[in-house]
Order: sequence, then structure tokens, then C-alpha cells
Amino acid sequence: MLTLFAIPKPFHGHIGLIQSNAIESWRRLGPSFETILFGDEPGVAQAAADTGAIHVPQVKRNRYGTPLLSDLFAQAEARSRHGHLCYVNGDILLLSDFARSVRRIIHLKQRLLMVGQRWDLEVNAPLDDADDWEQSIRQRVHRHGRLQDPTHIDLFLFNRGLYGRIPPFAVGRTAFDNWLIYRARTLKAPVIDATAVAKIVHQNHDYGHTAGGAAWVWRGPEARQNFALAGGRGNLYTVWDSTHVMTPDRLRRRDDLGLGGGIWSYQRSVRLGA
Repeated sequence: MLTLFAIPKPFHGHIGLIQSNAIESWRRLGPSFETILFGDEPGVAQAAADTGAIHVPQVKRNRYGTPLLSDLFAQAEARSRHGHLCYVNGDILLLSDFARSVRRIIHLKQRLLMVGQRWDLEVNAPLDDADDWEQSIRQRVHRHGRLQDPTHIDLFLFNRGLYGRIPPFAVGRTAFDNWLIYRARTLKAPVIDATAVAKIVHQNHDYGHTAGGAAWVWRGPEARQNFALAGGRGNLYTVWDSTHVMTPDRLRRRDDLGLGGGIWSYQRSVRLGA
């Protein structure tokens, strides 16, 4: 049904723990979900072996050694056995409501993109093996989770061939995620916001895995290059730039729901304290 693909960071300390949690949650989605893990960072091959994922060690990188999104997507499409793929960050927990959302759109014939806002949660222990592990996560998100703003997008579900050629963005740096929504909109593909029906759970972490820390990720030379490749601020779309919203009963056009859209609406809501 769907191929999930990701390029994890090295499996050290806390980041290793939450990545193991994430990949295990993908495995628990069921046999119709295939997973491909890219990269040769320490622990990736073992994580693939432990969860039955496909491991692809070689990915093209920039001069800083950072993987390139263009090669990641190209290899994933070439190796996937399904017509729909989902690029997901390696720290994201996916639950059964994500699987249900996938089943609702997988039969649609047109090209599309599905995204959603994430919920930030502190996680410091392995996933529970009990049958009610998912209910436990949901309860923790309800009590302690924080819905992140629509500029942070950690999951992209799309049809094979939707994007075509992708610029050589540095993975894990700013701007490329927002560009992926912009590009789908320019291609006239429906962009579906699944926030209301699927909990996308981001396990919080620091930026110790990056030599320059958070400043490098958001303002360093790779971030500036990504921004230039995206074509500037006007091409940085958010989840609120979706054309459709998935509700519990059906897909609805965002305009019909009277929902605001875009980075400008988001920035205005922040200024007004909405």
C-alpha cells in the first residue's frame, strides 16, 4: 500500500532511542507498509535489520557531508514497490489513525500530497510492548503534547512521480519542507491536511547531532543555500496552504471550511495572539 522512507541520524544516546521508537511504530502499522532506511550512519543498518526494513547505505551528499533530498527521493521512488510513498523524519511516531488516513486516499486517481501538523512530545523510554501502547501515547499527547505551528512539516505522502526533478536541498536544514508543499501546489495537485484525523507525534530532541547545533540548521550556510534553492520566502508554504482538509467523514475544501492559509496567515495569527 505505502512505502515509508527516512534517513535517520546516528543512533547515539537519546536520538538513537527516539529513532528506534519511531521506526518500530512504522513496523507496527502492518505488512502493507514498507520501510526504506537510507544512510550509513552508525546504527541504521541494525535498525533496518531489527524491524525488517530495507537498508540503502549510499546517498549523495553535499560538501558538508549532508545527504541531498533530490537523491533520497529518486532512490526511494526507484526502489519502492508501491505507487505511493511517504517521506518521514526519523523521530516521528505514526499511529493507527495514520494508516486509516492512508487507506482513505490511496484509491484516488489524481496526483496528491498529504501533510499534517505534528504534536511535540517528550519521550525518554522505549515504546511499550503492551497491546495498549498506542493508547498510552495518545493519552500522553493529550496531557502533555504541544501542537506545533504549521511551518514545521515532518511527513509528506505523495504519488510516485509527483515531484519530478527536486533541487539538491540539504536534508535536515530549513526551507525544503515548505518548498515541497509549494511545488505540489504549483503542479495543481490537491494538498491534503490530515492534522484533524491523524496524530503525527514528534519526539522532542536537541541538536547535539549537528556540529553547529540549531543555529547551523536554521541559519548556517546550508540553510541559506536551501532558502536560495527554494526560490525565496514566497515559495515557503505551510500546512495551512493545503487545498483540502481531511475530516472524520470526508475530504473538504479548505476554503469551504473558512480556514485561513499560508505563512502570512500564520504570522498574522501569532501577532494577534490567536
